Amino acid sequence: QVQLVESGGGLVQAGGSLRLSCAASGRTFSVHSMGWFRQALGKEREFVATISWSGGTTYYADSLKGRFTISRDNAKNTVYLHMNSLNPEDTAVYYCAAGSYPLGTVPYEYIYWGQGTQVTVSS
Repeated sequence: QVQLVESGGGLVQAGGSLRLSCAASGRTFSVHSMGWFRQALGKEREFVATISWSGGTTYYADSLKGRFTISRDNAKNTVYLHMNSLNPEDTAVYYCAAGSYPLGTVPYEYIYWGQGTQVTVSS
């Protein structure tokens, strides 16, 4: 099992920034990639970004490229999502996920999920 704990969500004004964190523990040797997804109220879960377990390769949703950056700290087994120029459309619950697929972009490619952290962007 792999346990994921997200943190860093909150309320921010439009144009602001937030950094989300996802700490992984447990059988992390089975993980090939880590990803961030988000789910707005009444909408399907949406891919945001993914990073290889080594941290050397990243991939982003086209619509978010340039505003969001995924990174990881290998020593801390932690993945980050840096979000800039936030707008109200970014309001959602953000989920961290871990899986064995390389750089998966759909939810079924991830096995383990965090509890989610709420990000609310006010206009």
